[in-house]
Amino acid sequence: MKETIETDILIIGAGPVGLFAVFEAGLLKLRCHLIDILPQPGGQLTEIYPKKPIYDIPGYPSVLAGDLVTNLMEQIKPFNPGFSLGERAESIEKQGDGRWLVTTHRGTKHLAPVIFIAGGLGSFEPRKPPIEQIEAFEEKGVEYFVRNPEMYRGKNIAIAGGGDSALDWTIYLADVANEISLIHRRTEFRGALDSVEKVYHLVEQGRVKLITNAQVIGLLGDQHLQGITILHDTEGESNLNVDHFIPLFGLTPKLGPIGEWGLSVDKNAIEVNTFDYATNIPGIFAIGDINTYPGKLKLILCGFHEATLACQSAFKLVHPDKKLSFKYTTVTGIEGI
Repeated sequence: MKETIETDILIIGAGPVGLFAVFEAGLLKLRCHLIDILPQPGGQLTEIYPKKPIYDIPGYPSVLAGDLVTNLMEQIKPFNPGFSLGERAESIEKQGDGRWLVTTHRGTKHLAPVIFIAGGLGSFEPRKPPIEQIEAFEEKGVEYFVRNPEMYRGKNIAIAGGGDSALDWTIYLADVANEISLIHRRTEFRGALDSVEKVYHLVEQGRVKLITNAQVIGLLGDQHLQGITILHDTEGESNLNVDHFIPLFGLTPKLGPIGEWGLSVDKNAIEVNTFDYATNIPGIFAIGDINTYPGKLKLILCGFHEATLACQSAFKLVHPDKKLSFKYTTVTGIEGI
């Protein structure tokens, strides 16, 4: 039996807004724990475009998305948040003491008086290629995320995709796998030019096998994946022996089980007020791209503002008998709060 995780604020979504909420809550001495379906913090910034420059973060004329996540993680380190990564918030139950019990699809239970839904555009689900019986091989050789690179050591791997994730993982796993193949349906890649050049350099060295103008159309094996069938535009079908197939075609945002929690939803976004970004259910707030209100702008900057105000109201719910005293960090510093 897993032990129930207890915290002051349970944050669903570990993207930039969820991470900044940890900082603002930490200034109020509120403990936070985050749940995210992705295997690492950062949301879209880490998973989809880590090398994309962002120009509208105050104080940064330009910052790479991945670097922004790194900085946010460094900023919240003093407050020691907990993480349940690779897990999707599935069910919610109000407890007799007023707290919420949230259980993930893996059975991890979380207990908190306040919930922040900071899921960006929703729960990101991998875009699965239309291959017959692919579900039967999931976690048996087919993976949509690289959660533990060491599981691929000495193995034969095929990666499919043409974006940053496919390129970056091909480069990284070239030093881990016995043999690695990158399969892309076109000859041009969508990822960073630097990453494309590194992949071609690995191909020249014989460390990566590049197969373009092709796609995976079949999976081979019994209890575990043993190979894939590739259809080339001009050369027809061929089989390739692999231990793992990693299709990296991006993510699809879905509101997911949260949409069944009784929250007021408009066009796949959660309705909130603009006083503290509370939802129609007391104790549950929605911040960042997942919420909607008149004049809403889907900007990281706006999400930071929403997180700040939500934390002020969260303090009153967690500590109804305490007086909230606002303090400037420029005067007290982090340790003095």
